[in-house]
Amino acid sequence: MKHSFVRFLMVGVINTLVGLSVIYLLIHAAGATYWIATFLGNTVGACVSYVLNRMFTFKSSTPVAGSMIRFIIVILLCYCTAYYAGIQVVKWAFSAILPLPKEFAKDAAVLIGTGLYTVLNYGGQKRFVFNEKNSHGKAGSLTGE
Repeated sequence: MKHSFVRFLMVGVINTLVGLSVIYLLIHAAGATYWIATFLGNTVGACVSYVLNRMFTFKSSTPVAGSMIRFIIVILLCYCTAYYAGIQVVKWAFSAILPLPKEFAKDAAVLIGTGLYTVLNYGGQKRFVFNEKNSHGKAGSLTGE
């Protein structure tokens, strides 16, 4: 797993471009709400992420069923935590220290949430999703495979 963070970042650039494209398209072209746009964009990005991280980043041989369940858990936890924090930081920053127009708030929250999501997601995937020790019925396995 040497240099897995560098590979993770490379995969992250790809799935982030895909996910952010969907998010901003939904927000600006379709008029979707923040939560719908970020959820759908991250779902598309997550599909790209799972395949590329399994094959390229972590070169994992963990059973697909077990790693997919763990992946979904990590993605959902990271999503809720990161994008909620993004909104809270922007609410505070825009009211307390930055006299910026409110129309930038949603875009700023998405960018902050994306950065936090990346860091949390790497840790979760490395330690929990694609960790070979967790995939073959050893202590810590959710699936008992």
